[in-house]
Amino acid sequence: MKISLRILLGYFAIVGVAAFFVLNTFMEEVKPGVRQAMEDTLVETANLLAGLAGPDLSRGELANGPFATAVTAVTRRPVDVQIYDVHKTRIETRVTITDLRGVVVYDSAGEAVGQDHSKWRDVVLTLRGHYGARSSPRSPDDPDDTVMHVAAPITVGGALAGVLTVAKPNRSVEPFVERSRSRIFRAGLWLLGISLAIGLFFAVWITGSLGQLVRFAERVARGERAEPPDLGGSELARLSAALAHMRDELEGRQYVERYVHTLTHEMKSPLTAIAGAAELLGEDLPEAERLRFSGNVTAEASRLRALVDRMLGLAAVEARQGLQNRAPVDLLGLCRQEIAAREALIRSRELTVALDGVALQPTAPEAAATVSGDAFLLGQAIGNLLDNAIDFSPLGGTVEVEIQVADAAAGEAVTLSVRDRGPGLPDYAEARVFERFFSLPRPDSGRKSTGIGLTLVREVATLHGGSAALCNREGGGAVARLVLPGAGS
Repeated sequence: MKISLRILLGYFAIVGVAAFFVLNTFMEEVKPGVRQAMEDTLVETANLLAGLAGPDLSRGELANGPFATAVTAVTRRPVDVQIYDVHKTRIETRVTITDLRGVVVYDSAGEAVGQDHSKWRDVVLTLRGHYGARSSPRSPDDPDDTVMHVAAPITVGGALAGVLTVAKPNRSVEPFVERSRSRIFRAGLWLLGISLAIGLFFAVWITGSLGQLVRFAERVARGERAEPPDLGGSELARLSAALAHMRDELEGRQYVERYVHTLTHEMKSPLTAIAGAAELLGEDLPEAERLRFSGNVTAEASRLRALVDRMLGLAAVEARQGLQNRAPVDLLGLCRQEIAAREALIRSRELTVALDGVALQPTAPEAAATVSGDAFLLGQAIGNLLDNAIDFSPLGGTVEVEIQVADAAAGEAVTLSVRDRGPGLPDYAEARVFERFFSLPRPDSGRKSTGIGLTLVREVATLHGGSAALCNREGGGAVARLVLPGAGS
């Protein structure tokens, strides 16, 4: 099960259980709350009516007096009232009066006159001077249809003269109970829905952040350049920074170990040659031999210096995780600059370097050869491609440099191609040409280079979000391609 689903289900389970208990409590408390409010109203009504019934009861005119007439008229009065979304059409309150014996002497419904209510809780408690109330079924056949009775004492001249009971069916308030429950239930559904949305948001956010960290760690494990994800100021951001720091520390140690090993290995041959030549130079040699061995020392020293310089340059490029400052770079102008820097070498080998400009669509301007990046690093990459082509070209040959842009307006990739007519790549070398310290012997001298130039080209291309390739071309020779995103990308 994915962690996002686990987080969401755990969060929703907690919220759901809490919401269930809260909503269940509310639902269970609605009915008692409404009935308590109704009882409070009936207490006031009973005491008010008890005060009005006293004079008629003292005169013995209760059955036909003003009080009975008024109450009967009110209870039969038609009602058409809208209370929120509950429509009330009749008065359901019933008034009964019992004498000191508990016998009913008045009933607004006209049904219980003469009955003995002295055993009912509302009457007996009130006659004893206590608060009397009860809730009893209206019919034995339907125990859920109950009626609430609230009694109040009737006093005449300060003495107890009877008991007035106000009764109201509990079902009369059921619409209000159901309305409240319905509103609470809908609110609960909204609560669960909003909680689910919030939980989903946080689950997606957390798993998205974790996903960025996982992808960052995987890229680091593959040895790729990767910037730590920007996760704000959260604990995940601190974890990302810790991973980046750990990556830097581990890479630093591995980098030093690897480079010390490879540099030592690559320096063995020139150092051995220098030591051998120096030992022979100590002997009495003919002038021609002395000059030859002295030239070997100079050549091997130059090779060592080039190796160190190239490794320092490659180390600086590999240490970068990305380009900090990008600027528009005129690729065509940079090619001309690098070709001019090698003018002496080109002439010494009687080569021709063809730079015909930029191959564009008819509507594309020459400015389309502009890319966004670091001019110094791109110059190093182009210089290495030119050096390779010059080294492998036959005397008097031609090196072709071409820049291709498909659509400048769309910011499509810019491709720099450097072609030569040398011996090309052997089959075994095609997959290894970009390996560090891998080099092929030059056709004219048989000597190898430091094997770092093409590695640097690939690193520069990767830093710029592009790629590098080297393959054989039709008709003989090789073609090296440096593909870079256009300035509009």
